[in-house]
This record gives sequence, C-alpha cells and structure tokens, in this order.
Amino acid sequence: MQSTIVMVNLFGAVALLLFGLSLVKEGVTRAFGARLRAGLAQGTGGPLRAFATGLVATLALQSSTATALMTASFVEKGLVRSRMAQIVLLGANIGTAMTAWIVALGIGWLSPLLLLAGVVTHRMSRSSARQGGGYALVGIGLMLLSLELLGAATAPMRESEALAAFLGLLDGAWPVATIISAGLAFASSSSLAVVMLVLSLSSAGVLSAGLTVALVLGANIGGAIPPVLATLGSAPAARRVTLGNLVVRSIGCLIALPLVGINVEFLQRLPLQPENLPVDVHLAFNMVVALVAWPFAGMLARAMARFVPDEEASELGPRYLDEASLETPAMALSGATREVLRVGDLIESMLMRASTAFKNNDLSELNDVARMERQVDLLQQEVKIFLSRLGRGEPDEENGRRSIVIIDYAINLEHMGDIIEKGLCEQIRKKITNGLKFSEDGYRELKSLFELTIDNLRIAQSIFVSRNADLARHLIEVKVDVRHMEKQSAERHLERLRDGLAESLQTSSLHLDMLRDLKRINAHIASVAYPIVEESGLLTESRLRPRA
Repeated sequence: MQSTIVMVNLFGAVALLLFGLSLVKEGVTRAFGARLRAGLAQGTGGPLRAFATGLVATLALQSSTATALMTASFVEKGLVRSRMAQIVLLGANIGTAMTAWIVALGIGWLSPLLLLAGVVTHRMSRSSARQGGGYALVGIGLMLLSLELLGAATAPMRESEALAAFLGLLDGAWPVATIISAGLAFASSSSLAVVMLVLSLSSAGVLSAGLTVALVLGANIGGAIPPVLATLGSAPAARRVTLGNLVVRSIGCLIALPLVGINVEFLQRLPLQPENLPVDVHLAFNMVVALVAWPFAGMLARAMARFVPDEEASELGPRYLDEASLETPAMALSGATREVLRVGDLIESMLMRASTAFKNNDLSELNDVARMERQVDLLQQEVKIFLSRLGRGEPDEENGRRSIVIIDYAINLEHMGDIIEKGLCEQIRKKITNGLKFSEDGYRELKSLFELTIDNLRIAQSIFVSRNADLARHLIEVKVDVRHMEKQSAERHLERLRDGLAESLQTSSLHLDMLRDLKRINAHIASVAYPIVEESGLLTESRLRPRA
C-alpha cells in the first residue's frame, strides 16, 4: 500500500510538471507567438544569430520540440537554410538544458508568488498577450511546485529494497538504463520532465553517478524523437532538420556513454553537488555536443539531403516555370498560367476525394489530401517567386495586370486547399470515425453543394484560360445561388433540430461547419471572375449591372 502511494505521488508530480510546461508554452505562444515565429524566421542570417535564436526561443517556450517543429516548417517554406536550422536546434538543446538547470536552483519558494501573480494577471487583463503572460507565470509556478512534490515523493524510496535491487540491475546495464530513459522521454514528449525525475531520484540518494549520467543521456535521445515523428508527413526539407538533430544527439550519447564508464571515478571527484549532478551533466553534454557539432552543421545538412532526397520535381515541383522564358514575358506568363491550372487540378482532386469520402464513409480517400495540399503550397509559392522575377524586367502594363491575376488566382487556390484539408477533411473524419449519420435531407443538401462546388471549380479553370466574360458573369451569379443554398440548408437544419430529429442533433456542428467551408471555397472560386467582369464594364462597385 505504501509503495502504491509513493508511485501515485511520483506520477502525479510528473504530470503536474508536464502540465506546467504546457501552460508556459501556451502562455508564451499567446503573448509572443507571432514575434517568436518572426524572430525565428528572420534570426538565422548567421551561425551566431541562429544559435542565439534557438536558445532564446526554447527558453521562452520551454520546449525544444516546439522550436524544432517551427524551424522545420520554416525550412520547408524556404525561409531558413538547412545548415542554419541545424545550428538553431543546437541552441534549442542548450535552451532546454538551461531550463532544467534554472529550475533546480532551489527557488521553489517562489512558486506561490508566481502562481498568485499569474492568476491575478490573467484575471485582471483583457488583452490576449497579458493573459498569455499570466498563463506562463502560472506554468512556471507549477513547474517549481512539481519539483518540490517530486522531492517529497522520492524521499521514501531510500528505504525501498525493491527499488534498490532494480536500480542495482540498471547500474550494471547502462545501455538498458539509457533505452528506458529514452522511452520515458519519448512517451512524455519532454526530456526536461525525465531529467527532473532523475534529479529527484538523485537527490534522494538512490542513484549512482554513472547511472545518473546514463539516464540523462537517454532523456536527450528520447526528447529528439517526437519532432521526427511529427514531421514524417512533411516535405523532405523539414524531415531532414529533425532527423539531423536526432542523429547529432544519438552520436553524442553513443560517444559519451562509454567515456562515462571509463571515467566514473573522475566524474565523482569533480567539484559538483551530487544532488544537482543530473542538470549539470544535461547542460554540459548539450554544450559539448553543440561545440563539436557546430563546425559540421553544413556537412550534416548535406548528409541528410542524401539520406532524405527530394521528391521528383516532375511529381511535386513546378513543370512549366522555365527560367529562360523570363526574357519573353508572354512565354513566362503562359508557363505560369499552365502551372496554376495544374494547381487547380490538384484542388479538384482534393475536393473529389473529400466528396467520395463523405458519400462512401471511406477514410482511405483522404490519405493523400495532406500531400496534395503541401504540393499546392509549394507550387503557388514557386509561381509567385517566378512572376516576381518577371517584374524586374519591367513588363508592360498588360503583362503586369496578367501577372497580378495569375498570382491572385494561385493564392485563392491555396486558400481553398487549406479549407479542404483543415476544415472539410477533418469534419469528414469526425463523421466517419464517430459513426455519425446525417439526416436524409441534410445529406442530400451537402452532397448537392459538394457537386456544385466541383462544377464551379471546373468553370473557374475555363474562365482563367479563356477569360470569357459571359462565363465569368455566370460564375458570379452562381456564387449568389451558393449563398442562398447555404442559408436555406442552415435554416432547414435548424427546423430539423426543433423537430428533434436524432440525426440532425448528432451532426449539427458538422453540418453547419461543412456548409460554411463549402461556401468559403465557392467564394474563392468566384474570385477568378471579378477581374474579367470588371474589365468588361459589367461590374459596379457593389453588384452586377442588370442585363440589357
């Protein structure tokens, strides 16, 4: 019974630590998220700035995983070079180690003060930024409190014969201890939480110096795994960043572990406080790894590029953006037009898959939607960059207008892709996963709107090429029909709710969300028609002119 209470107290303290970490991350993201992201994207002009940016961002977010994922996303978008990204993560690793070292300074007495200040700040502030700051203060207070609770929970372990026997076995098998620690860090998605747990056990006097180091090394490996898994579905450029960080940490641990075995007596003679050995080792290890790996960041980036090659350009990248054609604006615009039509075809495929999944309750239809959406993002970015280069050659006014039309359509297609992937597909997944069923009328209304949306996209593709004013006018009129369909469907849905129809009650939010998203997609589709109608003199500032 006593051992059960000890384990409950221990896991409860770890859970509180993880919750405190999540509050700090959420609060800092609310308060400074945009500035942090902008700083991370812009602060990588040189190695020193990249390193400092990773360090500061991780100290603020209390999560090297969050820093790694943000950095990977910037590399994927071409905002950060691969070599600089590896240096950013070296700084992030030291940032999370410094967090552990600071928390272990014995400032637990600040916990009540920080909790009080955080709650007062959150309650009395109306701005989102200040409320986020309050969240962060509460999170830091909970982290300090959890460390006190960890110390209290591990104190009885000194007398535990079973724990002493288990740790004795681990003390003779450091690789196994490293793997166990890595598994705990991976499961909790936090190397910091495991290092704090090791700190508490070490303070209780139940760990040898060698075993302490082995557990800390395992936490470093385990903490690098979640970002790798989180980017598995991302572009190769993003996967290389997180995988490279895992390789660096793993090689460092493989080198350090045998050295500890050789020099364990030397380690014990170092002027380090035994109770703080885990955080000291954690910080020292990451500093040494950063110092050694820094000069090889470029080599590592190239090795990762070979290990995780780019996807075939013919499949993923642009096909029709010929740099040589920039000398001839008409040819360049023709190539950009063909590329954007290809983007429109991808959007149509995404819509078709979503529609089929909705009709047939088939999740497999959604498997490739995320990949298609990434390709849409890539192609529209490439089109914008390509046409911006055309602008340097000072094209005539007509070519300039055509460039703007092409870019606007590409941006609208990219917005459609976001809505399909993050809106419609998520709603369809909920429907299928939870076994929900729409009412017959509700299903028919959504099915009709899906089909109309696909037809409208095909018309928009034709308008984009032909610039036919009659088709453009028709598409704008259909947009009004879509708005009426959405409004009428929502009203009929509310009537079914009032009548107490079970299917409508279960699917109410899904029905309304899907209506809204399909309406938004149609609004983006119709945008291709407005420049053409305006050029034809058929559009006033607020509405279509009546037919003659």
